[in-house]
Amino acid sequence: MDIFKIIDELTKIDGDAVGRIEHASRRHFMNRVSSKLATVAAPMVFGTILNKAYAQSAAAVDVLKFALTLEYLEDAFYKEGIKAGKIPAQYLTSITQISKHEAQHVAYLEAAVGKMTLSYDWTYGGKLTDTFTNFSTFITVACALEDTGVRAYKGQAGALMMDPAILKVALQVHSVEARHAAQVRRIFAVVNSSAATKGWITGNQSPIPLVQAVYDGEENLTQGGVNLKGLAGKSDAAISEAFDETLPKATVLAIAGPFFK
Repeated sequence: MDIFKIIDELTKIDGDAVGRIEHASRRHFMNRVSSKLATVAAPMVFGTILNKAYAQSAAAVDVLKFALTLEYLEDAFYKEGIKAGKIPAQYLTSITQISKHEAQHVAYLEAAVGKMTLSYDWTYGGKLTDTFTNFSTFITVACALEDTGVRAYKGQAGALMMDPAILKVALQVHSVEARHAAQVRRIFAVVNSSAATKGWITGNQSPIPLVQAVYDGEENLTQGGVNLKGLAGKSDAAISEAFDETLPKATVLAIAGPFFK
């Protein structure tokens, strides 16, 4: 392991890396660690230094626990749906792949903040009676969960600005959730004969009246402080489709809350 090559490569990604890594310059590292120790234990020592340099802030931990709560819900939902055996053959591959992704997200987040124990109410507080016995209901719930997840991750990005390494991972998960959302929305459109439902959200159109809150605010046309209404002859619908909007944590928890016991 070339410890200094790693440090050099790290600075290409993060110009402040050496400053953030306590005593990580070549001279300081060798002064603090004997040549024998540096040879034998460099991976462990460097790992300790790097972990300290990129320690999670309290805000980041809070965001990660929030994300883990949502990922647990999605992971359990897809596993239960596959187990029930009511997913049509033509959609099983897609749903199974999404399920695998959710399990991976749970594993990543558990490694960061530890495990949590949750239990679920798939009736959504008594409002659903056939979540896993009727595929139409299943894919409707999937649509709501994925659309919520996309907006939830984006809503927490600002809280991670001081933790760039964690922000990067969160945005990577956000992009995966967005692909999940597009896929389940397309399946939803076919299963429910909903021609208006596309792989993306138009305005605040909700394919699921039960959870209109998932889509409220998506009709926003102002981005970066600029009102894009009428831009280059684009319709309001087209402009709204081009951007994901955020959802505050409190709103997300209110939407997902009935799924938890």
